[in-house]
Amino acid sequence: MSAARAPTVHGRWIDAPQAVTLVDAHHHFWDLDRNDYPWLSHAPEPHFFLGDYDAIRRNYLPDDYRRDAARHNVLATVHCEAEWTRDDQVGETAWLTRLHEAEQVPDAIVAHAWFHTDNAAEVIARQAAFPLVRGIRSKPVTARTPDTMTPGAPGTMQDPRWLEGFALLERHGLSWDLRVPFWHLYEAAEVAAEFPRTPIVLNHTGFPWDRSEPGLAAWRRAMSAIARQPNVHLKVSEFGLKDQPWDYESNRRIVREAIAIFGIGRCMFASNFPVAGLRVDFDTLVRGVRRMLDDFSETDRHRFFVANAAAFYRLELGDRGRAPGAGR
Repeated sequence: MSAARAPTVHGRWIDAPQAVTLVDAHHHFWDLDRNDYPWLSHAPEPHFFLGDYDAIRRNYLPDDYRRDAARHNVLATVHCEAEWTRDDQVGETAWLTRLHEAEQVPDAIVAHAWFHTDNAAEVIARQAAFPLVRGIRSKPVTARTPDTMTPGAPGTMQDPRWLEGFALLERHGLSWDLRVPFWHLYEAAEVAAEFPRTPIVLNHTGFPWDRSEPGLAAWRRAMSAIARQPNVHLKVSEFGLKDQPWDYESNRRIVREAIAIFGIGRCMFASNFPVAGLRVDFDTLVRGVRRMLDDFSETDRHRFFVANAAAFYRLELGDRGRAPGAGR
């Protein structure tokens, strides 16, 4: 089958010239009627990075995603754990596996497991047994500001028990989705150096929340520190700011500087929907990021939007994943 007519998550190909062909390396589903997500189903998280998030405290399922992505050719998606109740860490993976069987999405799963708990080895092994699981997202204990960090505390990236659990990822052939504020990236770089055979992908462009010149300089220094570790990749995603609109020019600067730091070969697009939908619709996001890369070659844009995510998460795209102009 020609890549230009390959199946997408919609089951059809969008021929419009503005349609972008992509792999979505990070999104979420949730069914609040059937499953328990404390941050969505109970009391709101008071320190949520985008502020008020009432608009996403509703079911978000494959048909919702298809409506959001309807103007683009999404070849495959990667579901990242969505803070399902931690009393049942494997439950989300089992539910997503059933969802895949019924809906053909997601194509891969980043599951959850704590690294520093007594049952870490058991949970990681159970998660790894699911065919769609490619990696683990386990958020270490972090500080809300750089001056309140407590290195070495339980659950931090210096905690010996945390590191012992982290070491299990290589044994099971799993990657790590890293999600921390940028001031923790120096610690994360030390972890990456200690475990060079574990693929790591930094979520959400390192959270450049402070767009002042000093804030951006601090973000760049931290991003450069972790980018020096060759096993670390980057999800170019989630440019939303608390109580501020989505701004093309400000976000263009972030995207361009992030890609310059990591190199196009280690960067992948991710939507972070529905969370990113608090600030921007899917079409504006995708077309905006594509416009930011207008001066890149077609091959490099294909790597960014399709090939890098497919390689990192070991997605079997077949002809769908071929670069434009590649032999059939």
